[in-house]
Amino acid sequence: MVIRHFIWLFLASFTVVHLPDSDGYQRSQPLPSSTPGISATPAGTPQLPISSGPSPSPSPTAVSQAAASYPIPTDRDSIVKLQIFLDLHTFSPGEINGRWSDLCANALQKYQSANDQSGTGQISERLQQEFAKLTPYTSYQARAEDLQWVGKSPLNPAAQALLKKLPYPSLIDFVAERFHTNKDFLRSLNPRRNLGKLRPGDTLQVPNVTPFQIESIKPAEDTAPKPQFGGRSIKIDTKRKSLDLIEGEKVIASFPITPGSKQLPAPVGTWKIVKISFFPFFRWDRAMLLHGRRSGDYHNIPPGPRNEVGIAWVGLNKKGIGIHGTNNPDAIGRTASHGCIRLTNWDVARLALAVTQEAKVEIF
Repeated sequence: MVIRHFIWLFLASFTVVHLPDSDGYQRSQPLPSSTPGISATPAGTPQLPISSGPSPSPSPTAVSQAAASYPIPTDRDSIVKLQIFLDLHTFSPGEINGRWSDLCANALQKYQSANDQSGTGQISERLQQEFAKLTPYTSYQARAEDLQWVGKSPLNPAAQALLKKLPYPSLIDFVAERFHTNKDFLRSLNPRRNLGKLRPGDTLQVPNVTPFQIESIKPAEDTAPKPQFGGRSIKIDTKRKSLDLIEGEKVIASFPITPGSKQLPAPVGTWKIVKISFFPFFRWDRAMLLHGRRSGDYHNIPPGPRNEVGIAWVGLNKKGIGIHGTNNPDAIGRTASHGCIRLTNWDVARLALAVTQEAKVEIF
């Protein structure tokens, strides 16, 4: 897919903004201690640490505990706890929805392999104890300032091109993405509330994750290089539909993806990052999307969370190809894209803030 980047709001340089907990949000429990190489921040802009650091040797007790294993939980709340545990440690299972899937199984295996555990996908006693401590849900009170991200958001590209931004179509869409989930799951958590009529001041139950604070991400056509991340690279496995962030030889994060399609597959090979943009415009060109050939019949789609490439674009030195967000997080890992690598908006924000230009990207 061909992207034409414009700056939505000109900035001389990109600044990561760290915010305290949002008004109206109360975490039920502190975040668990971080796994080596992953820093779980209590709130604010999602980020990864500068240095992964060495993994400590497991204690004899931990080794003996790891020998025991438990089956994957089947009840909703236990699955939610495990999904949240993986999400907090930046081995993303995709949406928090209380359903076990291939995306969850893949995230669990990658987390275990990266943390000196057997990557069997079975639950060790140590892991069972860690995620069992989590409180799966917390409460969120919708705020008046949330409404600045809600508004008219048509589906037709010609109508979209007439707008200045593409916000969330409803307040419940905003809350769902903020807490890494979907509207159906929020409805199941709040059966007595009409979420279609959600208003500022209303309180609802949400997954107990670090919230995706879209308001802390500043628009930028291309961010300033981050030399502290110069040792990082990306590996994209199109068959397993996963993207790994590597520091040295260690996987420090992993995200589920949608990697192209049979008609327009993601380009296999070794590439590099040439641009990192936040809130990009998207050049919607039917001929390009269907056949990979650019035409003169196109629409410039304005930025926003319902832009087809989401809130971030990590461009590669392959024309028109990049790693980007989405306007449909439900479809990640389950549908096709147009040659690019698609992540949820909360995951692509974490990735884009943790890599720099010139980083190697291997697609296989």
